[in-house]
Amino acid sequence: MNNNEHNNNNPLHGVTLEKLVTELQAHYGWEKLDEMLRMNCFHVNPSINSCLKFFRKTPWAREKIEKLYINFRKNQTK
Repeated sequence: MNNNEHNNNNPLHGVTLEKLVTELQAHYGWEKLDEMLRMNCFHVNPSINSCLKFFRKTPWAREKIEKLYINFRKNQTK
């Protein structure tokens, strides 16, 4: 498998962390994201920048937000 095939199979290919967080926040809002994922970055003074800092430093949290985004995009195409 070459890199292009691998990237085509990656649902996050070409999606920046900022775009991902921004789209989810616009769709769900901070309160719903906090209910769904229970992370302080959505609860205490939430902002795109504070979330980006948190997700860049916290691999387990980034994995959760990426999974949520993948499911969100799947549901958008149905």
